[in-house]
Amino acid sequence: MNDEDPNGRRWIEVWKQAGQSLEEIERQRLRSFRYEDHVSEIDELLELAFRFAQPRSTSGLVEQQRWFAKLRKRETT
Repeated sequence: MNDEDPNGRRWIEVWKQAGQSLEEIERQRLRSFRYEDHVSEIDELLELAFRFAQPRSTSGLVEQQRWFAKLRKRETT
């Protein structure tokens, strides 16, 4: 399918419109989301994440400071 094909152009337009409609549906769904209605599902997801979490050896602060130092060197040169 290419832009020269009339059916292709129509297909693209239909999906552009559908995409906009689907985005609006998703926005409305997220706006109306109530945590209280989904506590058990959220708890199960958090439990799953906790069960498979890997312990960290650092907080990440040292690595972050290392990146900042590299950026400073790059900006001054």
